[in-house]
Amino acid sequence: MRGNITKRGKNSWQLKFDVPNRDGKRQQRYATAKGTYREAQKALTRLLGEADKGTLPDPTRVTVAEYVRSWLASAHNVAPKTLERYGEIAERQIIAHLGAEPLQKLKPEAITDWHGELLDGGLSARSVGHAHRLLRLILARALKNGTVARNVAAIHSPPKVEEHEVAILPAEQIPAVLAALDGHTLFPIVFLALTTGMRRGELLALQWGDVNLDGATLGVERSVEETRAGLRVKPPKTKRGRRSISLPAEAVVMLRNHKVAQMETRFALGMGKPDETTLVFSKIEGGIISPHSVSRSWRAVCLRRRLPRVPFHALRHTHVSILISKGVDILTISRRLGHSKASVTLDVYGHLIGGADEAAALAIEGVLK
Repeated sequence: MRGNITKRGKNSWQLKFDVPNRDGKRQQRYATAKGTYREAQKALTRLLGEADKGTLPDPTRVTVAEYVRSWLASAHNVAPKTLERYGEIAERQIIAHLGAEPLQKLKPEAITDWHGELLDGGLSARSVGHAHRLLRLILARALKNGTVARNVAAIHSPPKVEEHEVAILPAEQIPAVLAALDGHTLFPIVFLALTTGMRRGELLALQWGDVNLDGATLGVERSVEETRAGLRVKPPKTKRGRRSISLPAEAVVMLRNHKVAQMETRFALGMGKPDETTLVFSKIEGGIISPHSVSRSWRAVCLRRRLPRVPFHALRHTHVSILISKGVDILTISRRLGHSKASVTLDVYGHLIGGADEAAALAIEGVLK
């Protein structure tokens, strides 16, 4: 074998191997592998195979653009919609600015200059952060494979994001909004979004088999995702995403009425009674509704009926704001939303929790008396 494996840490191995260069001579290369010794052997075999096929990048010649596009082409464990978004960020924010740079000559200073260029070009700090994290992820593989000696995107942090309050519907406006939507096809999905805090894609993937009207609960088991290739039903991203949500009485009544109306439509079309896999919200013939079309319809009805012009996702935020105002604890809210950790919920909605410090002071005061 044209290489050897040296243990570096508990689950870390240094791979040293030879590859032929353009002059026919052999050049030493290094890479890092994680896991067991057997996994390190497999990694070394893969690298040698790529070297023999001529597909292993020459670290002295490869540019940022070449490496980024190579990473995107081999990111098979990334969800299609996420990969699509990565491609857009890579082309517009990374390759357009850093693409011509030789990968090995990328310096930490170039990263901070890149941040400045993006901000000066009108990109928000949050979007710059997304681009930065993608570059850091890509360079992590380059570091692991020995293509670069360090991950320069891990040295500097992206610009700080100034937190802004999320858009919500004020609680006092909700009855008027629902009244204005009465009889509209959006009414059921808007009602359920407000009463459960479910995401748009989760609502569109909901099946009647997931709904227990007698028990006043529903289960979130999947979500609809829209990509350039079309609609895709996928499982939740995290274990917490698959969850059970308790329904208020009003939501149960609404769903019973909606099911009756859906059944009447299906019978009129000769489609028969809904079964466990029938979508709760669907096209008239039973097909999946595009998430983008729901957002477009919501914007249009808000404009026509002079409703507050907030995005559809604001209905989820509104649900959370109501729970917080009623004193529901953040862990319960986090589980209801399907967040991976309560800290994620706090990051997004912490500014809505008012009076907590005053309540803490009163609690201590009560103990001391």
